[in-house]
Amino acid sequence: MATQSDSKRLSTAPVFLTAISTILGAIMFLRFGYAVGHVGFVGTLAIVLIGHLVTIPTAMAIAEIATNQKVEGGGEYYIISRSFGLNIGASIGIALYFSQAISVAFYIIAFSQAFEPVFDFILKEYGILVYDYRIVSIPATLLLILIVTTKGADLGLKVLYIVVAILFLSLILFFAGSTDFAGSTESFELGKTVAQPDNFFYVFAICFPAFTGMTAGVGLSGDLKDPKKSIPLGTLGATIAGMFIYFFIVYKLYISASAEDLANDQLIMSEIALWGPIIPIGLAAATISSALGSILVAPRTLQALAGDKIFPADGFNSWLSKGKGSNNEPFNATLITSVIALLFVSIGDVNFVAEIISMFFMVTYGAICMISFLEHFAADPSYRPSFKSKWYLSLMGAVLCIWLMFKMNPTYAIISIFFMVLIFIGLTRTREDKKGMSVIFQGVIFQLSRQMQVFLQKADKDTDRGHWRPSVICISGSTFNSFAAFDLLRWISYKYGFGTYIHRIDGYLSTETHMESKEAMNRLIQISEYSKSNVYLDTLISPSYTSAIAQVIQLPGVSGKENNMILFEYSKHKPEGLQDIVDNFQLVKSTDFDICILASSDRKFGIKKEINIWITSKDYANANLMILMAYIILGHPEWKKGSIKIFVISSEEEIETQREKLLSMINSGRLPISRSNIQFILQEIDKDPRSIINKESKDADLTIIGFREELIRHKETDVFDGYDGVGDVLFMNTSKEKMIV
Repeated sequence: MATQSDSKRLSTAPVFLTAISTILGAIMFLRFGYAVGHVGFVGTLAIVLIGHLVTIPTAMAIAEIATNQKVEGGGEYYIISRSFGLNIGASIGIALYFSQAISVAFYIIAFSQAFEPVFDFILKEYGILVYDYRIVSIPATLLLILIVTTKGADLGLKVLYIVVAILFLSLILFFAGSTDFAGSTESFELGKTVAQPDNFFYVFAICFPAFTGMTAGVGLSGDLKDPKKSIPLGTLGATIAGMFIYFFIVYKLYISASAEDLANDQLIMSEIALWGPIIPIGLAAATISSALGSILVAPRTLQALAGDKIFPADGFNSWLSKGKGSNNEPFNATLITSVIALLFVSIGDVNFVAEIISMFFMVTYGAICMISFLEHFAADPSYRPSFKSKWYLSLMGAVLCIWLMFKMNPTYAIISIFFMVLIFIGLTRTREDKKGMSVIFQGVIFQLSRQMQVFLQKADKDTDRGHWRPSVICISGSTFNSFAAFDLLRWISYKYGFGTYIHRIDGYLSTETHMESKEAMNRLIQISEYSKSNVYLDTLISPSYTSAIAQVIQLPGVSGKENNMILFEYSKHKPEGLQDIVDNFQLVKSTDFDICILASSDRKFGIKKEINIWITSKDYANANLMILMAYIILGHPEWKKGSIKIFVISSEEEIETQREKLLSMINSGRLPISRSNIQFILQEIDKDPRSIINKESKDADLTIIGFREELIRHKETDVFDGYDGVGDVLFMNTSKEKMIV
């Protein structure tokens, strides 16, 4: 019994022949003389070189990707979709399919122009004027469709061998021919062009389709015995061979005719060839082979798109993806392609569409080069191609594609990109798979993050306290009962700081607790996505609070630097957890962490309008940290209408000194704190500061109070008692005084 691999029996030759016959097509015969006439020998060589600066990196990228993964039917679409995800791949794939399908009409119309000498002969001999090329193009399209739909790729490839033979025979006779102009002094005059020549990039835009056929053979990937071998050899071979042939054609044209003749006679090659009629015959062979290549490839791209259920109607996907015979010939997809081809052949004028086709091809090539570059940058261990390109070649190809699109025609470039964006938006709304480019970019982001963390670690400047920013780690076992600590952490890490939130699970590591941690992690991620936080999340299984803290304070920071602050939380109405925090205070202080203890209330930060900071005469060391933290919190959009009020409790002899110091710091530090929001309160010996705080901050949404280490040793949990008149309170202790610059 024949296996699936037996049925895919095409080798490297069809890939090479399909590509080379598409490369050496209509533009070579009809427009290269025009190019030499308008931009000269050097200019046309530059067009060939620039074009191949795009196509060679793309060919190498295709060869690389094809030798790393199994390339199924759909060729370029398969490569892009399996690397960028189905939504991105389909957006480019649909555009690619239309460019391939319309290319059939483009090549058929060019094929009909090969009959110009025949029409001239009829007019001269019989007086009959044939002015409509559709008399040839429409029957030729129908015949081509008949061949492909009845005989499939097998007969198509047999025809391909014949037309490629004619194509190369025409080139041989062209190079063997000569003219009276050849050998004259003018023939080697460097820089000869017509008067008032066309712009270089305009000429480039006309000639660029000559280079777009190098990936034509990739569309046969589903019919190949060994795609990993045939695609690199066939594609690269055709690209490089085509480039050298173009070099020789440009030179031959340059030395064989005047600039005026080159620019005005689109079949000038027939005047140079050893036997002139071979050029129209070669043109016919080249264009019909290109049309044949396109009509073989386009339906396979459409079949692959339908196989991935890209289109919204399941029945339509099933009908399009259905193949015929043992080779799974895309019969139904060929019918759709034939309708599109006939439509544009009937219109007859595809100049506008031809430029759009070039744009879509450029986008496709750019995407393939970008995939190769990103794979190199991501350093994915599973990316192990047997053929390797260079990352800088792939990047150059991608950048050149975008640059050339806008140089060729900015309007068409914008239309092409806009069209693809619309397709992408439509797909993301109708498909559940919305991964997009995330799969390949995960590796890129990982590598970028790793490199940045290493760089930051090496460039550590923690000694420069003026550039301090918080890198906060929070540990909580009551995450799903209170979100106060998580909210505070996401405000801190929104813009200026970094936050790591760890949900603690009490117990020893086991299968049961491990599964519990996975479930908790999923819940945390859902909360994070809903709240749009920038907090890094994790879980920790530990049998005791002390061991959990000991582990947490040794974790690396997500910023690339070490964590420098820890955040604890307890409920003011259920302060059972406060004792554990106090008991482990000295353990945390041994690592020089700044310590924040959030006493949460039922107010849940109120309306997020006012933050009160309290500074006492014995607590100036914490003042700068508290002010900076308030400023950082106000950076979050939820606090956009918030303001900071500072209350300073000081003795009478210190009030003026502290006033000048505080106002100077606020002005020089460019802090958004109004002078009217700074209030100095005279310290009274017989009055507890807590009573003043309860009175003045009763309406505050967050109250920030500093505390000293020695008070914890003597008063323990009593330090945090007595603030029942205010809402949420953030107690702060700095390891060393911060500078506000």
